[in-house]
Amino acid sequence: MYLVSFLETTPPAFVVVAACLGLIVGSFLNVVIHRLPVMLEREWQAHCAELQGATPAAAEPYNLVVPRSRCPHCGHLIGALENIPVVSFLLLRGRCRACAGRISPRYLVIEILSGTLSGWLAWHFGFGWPALGALLLTWALLALAAIDLEKQLLPDNLTLPILWLGLLFNLGHTFTDPRSALIGAAAGYVSLWCVYHAFRLLTGKEGMGYGDFKLYALLGAWLGWQRLPLIILIAAATGALVGIGLILSRRLQRGIPIPFGPYLAVAGWIALLWGHELTRAYLGLMGGN
Repeated sequence: MYLVSFLETTPPAFVVVAACLGLIVGSFLNVVIHRLPVMLEREWQAHCAELQGATPAAAEPYNLVVPRSRCPHCGHLIGALENIPVVSFLLLRGRCRACAGRISPRYLVIEILSGTLSGWLAWHFGFGWPALGALLLTWALLALAAIDLEKQLLPDNLTLPILWLGLLFNLGHTFTDPRSALIGAAAGYVSLWCVYHAFRLLTGKEGMGYGDFKLYALLGAWLGWQRLPLIILIAAATGALVGIGLILSRRLQRGIPIPFGPYLAVAGWIALLWGHELTRAYLGLMGGN
């Protein structure tokens, strides 16, 4: 109780604790980002084998806990001192201690982002339920954005539980009222579902995946239907600018799909912190015209 009271009455301490916690969670998020797609792929392969009447091949347990993390190049088991967020990566200069194989910089980026954003949220919201909810949402968005960037996949195993968690948080009017949260979840899914099928009918192509619908619904569940227009506007504008920039710089060929999930995640995070101010400023600008 003393620690809770201390963090509640000492904002700088809460920011530091949240940032340190974010670094630790960021290390775990790297495990989720790497292993969850592999877990899903193995599950799909097992289901396919069962449908074909074959016996799935026996495999060692593989989940978010086991086996221990190891170097993908030489199989060296990662010790505790090699797994300190940010510090270990910098001391090892981004290479395996055993074989000097290169470690993906994504591990460092996720840990820094998680720690920095966590401290920022603690400063913005202060100690309380909104800060806890914002932290959980942010960590989930980080993992989803990274997985979508690497695999063009938004796993239901992560999206749907966080969607339900948003509805539960808003039973207490944490970010919006329960009615707005429920409408937001439904409107988020249905709106992108309609856009998807309209685009497919007009062009014969798929413009996005079903995971994008669920991620948009997730954001609606957390932030309410009122924030959905702002989120899709920011996400679409950012995605278009990045896509055009990549094409002009010849880093992306025309026709190659760009994952939309990261842009939804960034737009949702912006709406989480400044959604009310941005919406009010936009309405004021439109009213002034």
